[in-house]
Amino acid sequence: MSKGFLGTAASLTADRTLIIETAMGVALIVGTILARCRQYRAHAWCQSAVVLLNLGVIAQFMMPSFRRQVAPEIPASLGEIHYAIATIHGTLGTIAELLALYVVLAAGTNILPKWLRFSRYKRWMRLALALWWIELLLGLAMYVQWYGLPRRIGTSHSRAISSGAL
Repeated sequence: MSKGFLGTAASLTADRTLIIETAMGVALIVGTILARCRQYRAHAWCQSAVVLLNLGVIAQFMMPSFRRQVAPEIPASLGEIHYAIATIHGTLGTIAELLALYVVLAAGTNILPKWLRFSRYKRWMRLALALWWIELLLGLAMYVQWYGLPRRIGTSHSRAISSGAL
């Protein structure tokens, strides 16, 4: 497994996932701003792209990691904070992604029958966004709990220069 680039004990995959998820969180805020500016088509494309990309990240990286590192420890190790955070993150993340997929299908397509669609989109979109950001913060907490705080890039190099070690 490759060493990550954020200066923690995390793998390259974990570091990349953290950066990708953070970028998706920013993209969701951009999508929200697009809706406020009445750019609804751009808003729909932005939010839908993030939801689908997130589904891919979950399937390719998060689910296998959860199955390998967390699921074998449930329920025996739920009293340990890092397993508890990971379990809550996995459960709430599943709910958030399913809700976001439902919003995309209900608001952006005619795939669902009319009786399964909702008429007040804004409430559900806001709930999905709030859950997504709670999840992002839980994911960050889990990353820090498992791997430590990321160092600032260049910190060790700067210290070496200031101490004359180079």
